[in-house]
Amino acid sequence: MSAGSSFEIKEQIKRSIDIVDLVGSYVQLRREGRGYKALCPWHDDSRPSLQVNAERQSWKCWVCDVGGDVFSFVMRMEKVEFPEALAMLAERAGIPLVRTASSGRPTDDKKLLHQAMAWAEELYHQFLLKAPAAAGARDYLAQRGLSDESVRRFHLGFAPYDWEWIVTQARGTRFTPQILEAVDLIRRRANGPGHWDTFRGRVLFSIRDTQSRPVGFGGRVIPVEGEQTPPAKYLNSRETPLFTKSSLLYGLDVAREAITKQKTAIVMEGYTDCLMAQQFGIANAVAALGTAFGERHVQLLRRYADRIVLVLDGDKAGRDRTNQLLEMFIAEPIDLRVLTLPDELDPCDFLLARGRAAFEALLAGAADALEHRFRTATESISAESGVHEANQALEEVLGTLAKAPRLAAASAGAARLKEEQILNRLAAKFGISEERVRARLTSLRQTARQPKRAAAGNEAVAAAVLDPWERRLLEIAIVAPELLPRMREEILTEQLTSASARAILTCSYEWCGASPSLFDHLLVQFDEPELKSLIVDLDERGRAKGGTEIAAELEQLLAAHRHRADQIEQRRGMSALAERRVDEQAEAEILRQICERERSRQGISVPTDG
Repeated sequence: MSAGSSFEIKEQIKRSIDIVDLVGSYVQLRREGRGYKALCPWHDDSRPSLQVNAERQSWKCWVCDVGGDVFSFVMRMEKVEFPEALAMLAERAGIPLVRTASSGRPTDDKKLLHQAMAWAEELYHQFLLKAPAAAGARDYLAQRGLSDESVRRFHLGFAPYDWEWIVTQARGTRFTPQILEAVDLIRRRANGPGHWDTFRGRVLFSIRDTQSRPVGFGGRVIPVEGEQTPPAKYLNSRETPLFTKSSLLYGLDVAREAITKQKTAIVMEGYTDCLMAQQFGIANAVAALGTAFGERHVQLLRRYADRIVLVLDGDKAGRDRTNQLLEMFIAEPIDLRVLTLPDELDPCDFLLARGRAAFEALLAGAADALEHRFRTATESISAESGVHEANQALEEVLGTLAKAPRLAAASAGAARLKEEQILNRLAAKFGISEERVRARLTSLRQTARQPKRAAAGNEAVAAAVLDPWERRLLEIAIVAPELLPRMREEILTEQLTSASARAILTCSYEWCGASPSLFDHLLVQFDEPELKSLIVDLDERGRAKGGTEIAAELEQLLAAHRHRADQIEQRRGMSALAERRVDEQAEAEILRQICERERSRQGISVPTDG
């Protein structure tokens, strides 16, 4: 149970969000009877096995054997921990998590800031589609090969050359200059009062978060004769309450489903590269925001993908960036591959010139990070190279290899073989013994400091394996909570063997019997997805068994509990007798109790004194 999140806030959020709407925003639901079904997003599902219970506000996949409520669904889909899921759902429901005295400043209202960005995105988009002044921008996009469908699908826009266009459009709305400035749509004039439009004269690439909400823009200058061209060719939104470069990737909201399905993310360098890849049907393509591709982006993609392929331009700058990225990410526990395009082409031009099949062939052959590092470090080394250059290249490759994570046991054999091959090639390339190369690698590994990184979200596990007697007891508790007082008369929570069962029964005993129902109370009380999954499983299986004699079944369980307790006590007594740990009086009492239990078991009446 989480001590950090209040029960009341969690309950309010859960009441405000319909699980059918939530799950339906991620997967396609279809009605079946009183519930809904969908193809499960967590396994290769051909027959819909994800079930959503609108009445119980719960979900379950019987193949994966996991289930839960709105919180655990978001945790599993977004690969986040409970606090992040709570914040995401609170924002979706419009419920503040922390109730403090309001500052009264509209710029502190994130919902209003999101509305301002959505309003601006639509204005810029419609201007690009319809305004005569945007003809140059439309021509530029057409020349780049982008279709009208791509322009609409990705909400591309254009900001006119008017210095105060967006401010003028905002008059009469709730979007004051302070709001527009807070999301970096306008900036203050340096030499006088007032503001000017941040993205004037630029094609705008709308940057959206994983919930498909516009949070920022990337702008590219379109020179037009007679207009004063903005100084910088490319411009991204500044950091705002909504926009953080290190936590966003262009197109991820569109590509996330394909990335999750294929377990691979294709990362481009530019917006148009990503758009062109999507246009050619490469649905798992995203792009970095300018050159700001960093460690947090890798951690973000690890939520959805097992493999990242970096697609870099074939020019010298692209090759230089490759080495920088490899140094940064080689220690990440992910299959990182690098594709440097031939003939100094960028992905957009390559796709237009050579097509999807040629591009996918290159993707399939993309070298992993270590292999790529070996190639780039040794491609210019020959027998004529000087000692210094050769040693520097050798140190670069070994330094990268030393930073590589130790792989899981399942892949250790393949990793060891690959390492042997690289060391063998290094020895041959530099004319030194393999023993010396390995000794240097061992030395670098001993001195390397490799921080341990926590996974961004743990995979939910199957429902806990419970003792059958404990499982049925909890099923009855959840589906027939009116029997809890009878349970409490005979069952102590510490008598259960499973920690999960003890936690659920303790919480059930503490339940006051009022609204919400015990089932809802338990789901809100526990934050751990494993416990939520177990609670849903107990509820589903318990209701499926049904039965009108559930009170009589409970009495049978209690009788079995008493019998089991007697057996345990009898074994303890026999053990004490065998080890002679008691005096004669205690020994006689133990023997009397054993005889009494045996007569009771056989239905023989025990005579009373007198």
